Amino acid sequence: MAKTGIIGAGVAGLAAAIRMAVQGHEVDVFEANSYPGGKLSEFALDGYRFDAGPSLFTMPGYVDELIRLAGRNPADYFEYERLPVVCQYFWEDGTELSAFSDIRQFADEVERKLDIPGERVMKMLRNSERKYDLTGRIFLEKSLHKASTWLNRKVARAMLQLPSFDLFTTMNRVHERQLQHPKLVQLFNRFATYNGSNPYKAPGLLTIIPHFEHALGAYYPKGGMVAITNTLHQLGKELGVRYHFDQPVTKIVVDKKKATGLIVEGKTHAFDTVICNMDVFFAYRKLLADQPQPERTLKQEKSTSALIFYWGIKRNFPQLDLHNIFFSDDYRTEFNHLAAGTVYEDPTVYVNISSKYSPEDAPPGGENWFTMVNVPYDDGQDWDAIIPIVRRQTLAKLSRILGTDLEALIACEDVLEPRTIESKTRSHLGALYGTSSNDRMAAFMRHPNFSRSIDNLYFCGGSVHPGGGIPLSLLSARIIDELMHGRSVSSNTPVTSA
Repeated sequence: MAKTGIIGAGVAGLAAAIRMAVQGHEVDVFEANSYPGGKLSEFALDGYRFDAGPSLFTMPGYVDELIRLAGRNPADYFEYERLPVVCQYFWEDGTELSAFSDIRQFADEVERKLDIPGERVMKMLRNSERKYDLTGRIFLEKSLHKASTWLNRKVARAMLQLPSFDLFTTMNRVHERQLQHPKLVQLFNRFATYNGSNPYKAPGLLTIIPHFEHALGAYYPKGGMVAITNTLHQLGKELGVRYHFDQPVTKIVVDKKKATGLIVEGKTHAFDTVICNMDVFFAYRKLLADQPQPERTLKQEKSTSALIFYWGIKRNFPQLDLHNIFFSDDYRTEFNHLAAGTVYEDPTVYVNISSKYSPEDAPPGGENWFTMVNVPYDDGQDWDAIIPIVRRQTLAKLSRILGTDLEALIACEDVLEPRTIESKTRSHLGALYGTSSNDRMAAFMRHPNFSRSIDNLYFCGGSVHPGGGIPLSLLSARIIDELMHGRSVSSNTPVTSA
């Protein structure tokens, strides 16, 4: 029986463990933290429960796919519901807009609230779908670093339409051309933040992102986002995966250009295959320090980070939903500040309130607010000075728009910022998505899911191909499965539940 060692129990590591166990491997997962999930974890504070990290759930079929691979019924393990409203949007001038999951209803809302033709939204989303259908399975579901990916008819068909992919312009320019209204352009520009990028720099191909949310749907897992982690962890245990918590790996053993094991707490564990779910920067600098370093990859521009205030709020706000965005009045200036390593005085604020769907996450009459502002990665800024300033600005903005003194309603508080994101999740410089996608070649510049110089060494997670976020991290594990074992039995699984 082949023995596989996995470094890290983030969502990609959990998925890789399931896939390897299904393929008949003996699997050991080593995790530095005392819990699984990495960023996808939870904590409780004074009667309020918070999901610590990712708060948006799309493409639930990728989780169902893993459960089916293990021969189980997804309905017995994992429950979720499609959101009728994807997000509530707020502007300082009093404009409020509900992004309904039904595309026609969303278009009607835009026409009613912004006084522009709803057809612009429909056309934009149709274009997003077309780009995804042509490129999605190439750029997201396959290794871009293997010749076999490019030698098929679908790729040839897609390449013939390359000029229509908007690779040589920016997301913002595509949105300005197609949507025209500044508020609607801003709304669609914000999808660049899904991979920590800048809509004024990121290539127009990233206009496929709204398709994931508005056409394929946004969902809420019963029990919160941590239910994804708990489901995959439990499934792995049932398949015989051994998890070793509080046991950080200190070295990947390489012998004759072949990964042969891991060193943990001074002890060497022999493996036939090693899968690394650690941030690729630290994987090379710490675990492969004596091996050649892919400097060009490791020195790429980092994605943005986040400053998150977890607030227990002593009141209900019926005008808010699960996902809420309070926009800056000057989005371009906000991103200019991020690019310069600073935080704009009028930041866009995202508020996630899971108690809207899981009332038990907050005491009666209260709500649990996951309040996030995009900030630059840690480049030596004085975060101890920055954080209280951003907190005041955030509270002032939310209080203005909601017409209440929000600070007076805070019952408890915790904070996550770039330095603690790095220390808790080993994300280099606190960058949430590894490298940014601001360059049109960014997809090709991400580290592949395998080592070019060391046999039997593979990489998964948000810092490598195909990128950050739950769906892409799950796909990175699938790509490894296909690289190791040939065509995956799950390669045609739909991205929504059956």
